[in-house]
Amino acid sequence: MRLASAWSDGGWVIGVIASDQESIAVLDPAQGTVDDVVRGGFAALEAIQAAADTAVQRPLDEVVLGPPLRKFNRDILCTGWNYLDHFYESQGKREGQDPESLPLHPTFFTKGPDTVIGPTDPIAFDADLSSKWDYEAEVALVIGTAGRSIGQEQALQHVFGYFVANDVSQRDLQRAHGGQWLKGKSIDGTMPIGPWLTTADAVDDPADLLIECELNGEVMQRASTATMAFSLQRLISELSRGMTLQVGDVILTGTPSGIGNARNPPVFLKPGDQLTTKVSQLGALRNRVEPISLA
Repeated sequence: MRLASAWSDGGWVIGVIASDQESIAVLDPAQGTVDDVVRGGFAALEAIQAAADTAVQRPLDEVVLGPPLRKFNRDILCTGWNYLDHFYESQGKREGQDPESLPLHPTFFTKGPDTVIGPTDPIAFDADLSSKWDYEAEVALVIGTAGRSIGQEQALQHVFGYFVANDVSQRDLQRAHGGQWLKGKSIDGTMPIGPWLTTADAVDDPADLLIECELNGEVMQRASTATMAFSLQRLISELSRGMTLQVGDVILTGTPSGIGNARNPPVFLKPGDQLTTKVSQLGALRNRVEPISLA
């Protein structure tokens, strides 16, 4: 099932995307939000499917979609350096903050939930805040069953679903604060997610998804999730070791090579740029970079 957040009669309601991705069933506000469905589990999913079966279908291109999730337990949980090609493309370009070698364990960090915007919302840009705005296409997963110290064999059983994300980053801020990434990853209104939340049972193989990022129509990133350095199972298992993952937690799983900061010459986002982020089976985000005062 593909669950969207749709604008209807002055509020955000659940929308269920048809299999052809051409139409959407917009549900009654009484059905709650996508966040409620994630926390309601299988019973909530069954109720939403039943409601969608009898709801009026509307053309998808006539409905405004917002970020599928709006209620976050905490910061977005993120993974760095999870594609080998991305790790090596940035060697010598981290302004003295290169690790000696590829880490033996996943690298985790967080970003604030106020970064989240919808699949067609403008990406905030403020040149007074940063001069190095970069793109990072990623697959995000959502925890559907809480757990601590989860084994790799059971890890995917804890996943409710997946969506597309772009971890837009400010590289100069990322380097300026002691080498930690929180500040350069947490600027308000900069991370599009969506276009909807695809439930785990509707994804054939999360280790065989194609990620693409286009900047003004030019493909900048293109890779399969099969090339991750650490599998989704490994990420969930190591992140949850001694740390409870709660229902509704969001985990970004890393970006492949092709980022702007690693190019020669570097390519950074600017006002007017059109960013398209795609993942096979999960949909596409289409966002324009727009100047907004943030500083």
